[in-house]
Amino acid sequence: MTVGDTGGMVLPDAVLGMAAEVLTALKAAGLSMVTAESCTGGLVAAALTYHAGSSAAIIGGFVTYSNAMKQICLGVPEAVLAQYGAVSEPVALAMVSGALQAASEADVAVAITGIAGPDGGNAKKPVGLVWFGVMRRGREPRAEHCVFSGDRTAVRAQAVTKALEMVRGVI
Repeated sequence: MTVGDTGGMVLPDAVLGMAAEVLTALKAAGLSMVTAESCTGGLVAAALTYHAGSSAAIIGGFVTYSNAMKQICLGVPEAVLAQYGAVSEPVALAMVSGALQAASEADVAVAITGIAGPDGGNAKKPVGLVWFGVMRRGREPRAEHCVFSGDRTAVRAQAVTKALEMVRGVI
């Protein structure tokens, strides 16, 4: 198995292949995309931009690891963060909406916020919990969550795969 090196984390060929499929679909539909990532730290954008020609569809991404960055870059309301926590449906929805607002030339956005571990989880929000938001401009955003198993690397790789699947679903 060969893998792509994405800035210190290695993503399997299957993930990079899915990213290539998403790029092809975006280009065929004439759409552009932006990412808003927290626990994945830019890995969705890295998987997409791993491929030559990605600039035809990918306009950029936000890595908003802290709550302050979620507020500053994506306009996530402080009250929403305080009430629900960063790893929540309302925050994922606010992130994806904020990404499209901040990147006015993008047609599609995906947001990821979660607990990759090994620390940070609790009974209500365990390690492996990841919330996703996806939105195509002019449509309502939608959110989903997963609880992934494995170590930090496995959780992040699974989150990238799920995010790409969600994007594929709105193209």
